Amino acid sequence: MNRVGVDIGGTFTDVALSHSDGLATCKVLTNYTQPEQAILDGIQIAADKAGIAMGDIGQVIHGTTLVTNALIERRGAKLAFVTTEGFRDVIEMRSENRFEQYDLNLSLPVPMVPREDRLTLNERMGPNGEVLLALDSADVDATVQTILAGDYEAVAIGLMHSYANDAHEIQMAEALRAAAPDMSISLSSVISPQMRELPRFNTVIANAYVQPQVADYLGRLVRRLGDAGVTAPVFMLHSGGGLISVDVAAEQPVRLLESGPAGGAIFAADFARGHGLDSVLSFDMGGTTAKICLIEDGAPKTANTFEVARTYRFKKGSGMTVSTPVVEMVEIGAGGGSIASIDTLGRIQVGPRSAASEPGPACYGRGGQNPTVTDANLVLGRLDPDNFAGGAIALSVQAASDAIDATLADRLDMDAAQAAFGVTEMVDENMANAARVHTVENGRDIEHFTMIGFGGGAPLHACRLCEKLGIKELIIPPGAGVGSAIGFLKAPFSYEATRGLFQRLDQFDATAVNAALAELEDEATAFVSAGAKDADTTTRLIAFMRYAGQGWEIPVVLPYKTFANEDQAEILTAFEAAYQTLFGRVIDGLGTEITNWSLVVASVLPATSPVTRHATGPAVAPLRTRQFFDAALRKTVDAQEVDRAVMIAGHSVEGPAIIIENETTTIVTSAYRAVGQGDGSLRLIAKGDGA
Repeated sequence: MNRVGVDIGGTFTDVALSHSDGLATCKVLTNYTQPEQAILDGIQIAADKAGIAMGDIGQVIHGTTLVTNALIERRGAKLAFVTTEGFRDVIEMRSENRFEQYDLNLSLPVPMVPREDRLTLNERMGPNGEVLLALDSADVDATVQTILAGDYEAVAIGLMHSYANDAHEIQMAEALRAAAPDMSISLSSVISPQMRELPRFNTVIANAYVQPQVADYLGRLVRRLGDAGVTAPVFMLHSGGGLISVDVAAEQPVRLLESGPAGGAIFAADFARGHGLDSVLSFDMGGTTAKICLIEDGAPKTANTFEVARTYRFKKGSGMTVSTPVVEMVEIGAGGGSIASIDTLGRIQVGPRSAASEPGPACYGRGGQNPTVTDANLVLGRLDPDNFAGGAIALSVQAASDAIDATLADRLDMDAAQAAFGVTEMVDENMANAARVHTVENGRDIEHFTMIGFGGGAPLHACRLCEKLGIKELIIPPGAGVGSAIGFLKAPFSYEATRGLFQRLDQFDATAVNAALAELEDEATAFVSAGAKDADTTTRLIAFMRYAGQGWEIPVVLPYKTFANEDQAEILTAFEAAYQTLFGRVIDGLGTEITNWSLVVASVLPATSPVTRHATGPAVAPLRTRQFFDAALRKTVDAQEVDRAVMIAGHSVEGPAIIIENETTTIVTSAYRAVGQGDGSLRLIAKGDGA
C-alpha cells in the first residue's frame, strides 16, 4: 500500500511517501493561512517523485501543530465553562507555585475562559462517586438558558470528582444537546477522567476551545484531498505516539497537542531497536524548535501531563497544564529560524522568537531582516547556498552576513564570522543544557547514551552537541530531514484510556481495579479497532503511584492481568524499583497510594530488522573540498564534501567532513568519523572509540 505521512512544522511541512520502490520525501514551506495547501503541494511533489498518481495513495497520516497554535494564539471558540459551585476560579488560582521565584512582575497565564463565562451548578460528588448534593433539574435548565443567551460556540463541562461518577456531567450535557443540537460540548469525564481538578478542568477547556476549529480544518483537509484525487482514509498521530481516526481527533483534539514531535520520537525509537540500542537520546531540531526525548528499551518515555501556552516561552511551570497522554520531551526555542539578538548585558542570545517560514531567515531573501541560526550556519560554511533543500531555496550569503553585521557583529566589535560562531555556540550550549537537565531529572547518566539526530537542523548541530555532552556515538538515519513524517508511517494504531481510582495499597481492592481496567480495555480496543480491524494488539498497563503524603505520582509499569488482593506485594516491588531508579533510594515506613490507572492498547507492528553495525571501512571519494568553522578547534578547517548516496554499508569518511543530501546536511567535526550502516543510516563515532 502507498502510504504518506505529513508533518506541519513551524517553518517547513514535511512529506514522506512510502511506495513499492522505496520512499519519496520533500519539504515545502508551511502555509500559515491555508495549512492544507502545503500538504497538497507536498504530496503532489512526493507522488511525482515516486511516479504514482494521487489516486494510488492508500493511506494519509497527518500530524499538526494547529491545536497548540490555537491555544497559544488564543484563536478558538467563544467558550462557556460549567463547573461545581465554589470551584469557578480554580483555573485562575492555578497551583499557586511561582515558576520564577525572583521576578516581581511575574506574568501568569490568563485563563482560557474569562470569569463571566464560567457558570456553576449547585451539585457535589464525593471522591468515591457518592452523591453528596443532587443536581437540581431547575438549576440545569437555568444554566442552559444562560448558555443559549450568551451565544457560545462551545461548552466545557467539568464537575468535581466526575472521574468517579459522571452522572451529573451527563445530565447537564443531555439537557444542553436537547436545546442546542449543534453545540460543541466536551465533558471532563470523557476527555480526562483523572484525579486533580486543575489539570482536568484545563484539559476539557482546551479540548472544547479548539474543537470547532479543528473539526472544520480536518473536514476541509479531507474534502480537498478528495478533490485532488486522494480518497484514502486519513489518520492523525496523537501526542502519545499512535494513530487515531479523523473522527476521534475531531472529538478529542486535545490529544493532538504534540502530534508532530511524537512522530519524531517514534522514528528514533525504530532505529534504536534496529541498532540494538537500549539508551538513546532523541534529538529533533527543525526550523523553530528543538526537541529532546529519552528512548529506553526501544520505546519513548511517556507522561500523562503536558504544559502548553506558556507565558514565559519554554519556562516550565508558566503554562497551562493539561492531562493527556504524551511522549515526554523537553522543547526549547532552538531551530534554524531562531532569531539571534543582543541582551541588555551585551550577550548574544538565541530564541525563543523564530523567523519561521514567513518571512524566514535573512538568507532566504523573503524579507527577513533578523539574523538566525540558519544565517550563522551559512556564514560559517556549514550550508551550501546553492544546494539548500535540494536546491529548491537559493540562499544569500551576503544577506546572512549583512543581517549578522547589523544586529550582532557591529555592536560587539567583531566580524560576521565571529558573531556567527557565537550564535551557533549559544544555541548548541542551550540544547546541551536542556539535554543534561532532562537526563538528570530522569535519573540517567547522559554519557552512556547514543544520540539519534533528525530534523532539518539536527545533523548540522548533533556532532557538536555530542562533543559538549561527552557522547561517543551518533546515528543520523536516512530521511533525517523529514524524520517526523517518516515516523508517522511507523506508528501503531493506539489509544490510551485513563481512569482516576484512588486506593491505598494496603487496602487494595482487586475487584474494583479489575472492573475499571475492563472498562478501560473496552474503551481503548474500540478506538483501535476502528482504525486497524482484526489487527493483533498489545496491552500496556501503568499505575500512577506515590508515597502517602507526597504531592505527585510516578508511573509504574505493571503486568496486565486479573489482579487479586494478594498482588499488593508485587505492585509494591514494582513501585519501589521505579522509585529507586528515579531518586536513588526508597523511603521506609511510609504507606503507598495508587491515584490513576492508564491502559494502552496498540496494534502490533512488524519486527524491526537488526542492523549489522560497522565501526570503520574503506574511505569514500569526496566530491570536492569545502571549508567550515569547526567549533571545537575554534578555526576554519578543510573538509571533504561527500554525497550521502555513496555512504553505503561499511564505507567511511574521516572528519572534518560534510555529508550532503536533499533535506539536510550532516557536519562531521574533526573529532569524529562517519561510517555507513546497512540500514542507510550514518554512524558517527568519536575517533579512538571503535565500539
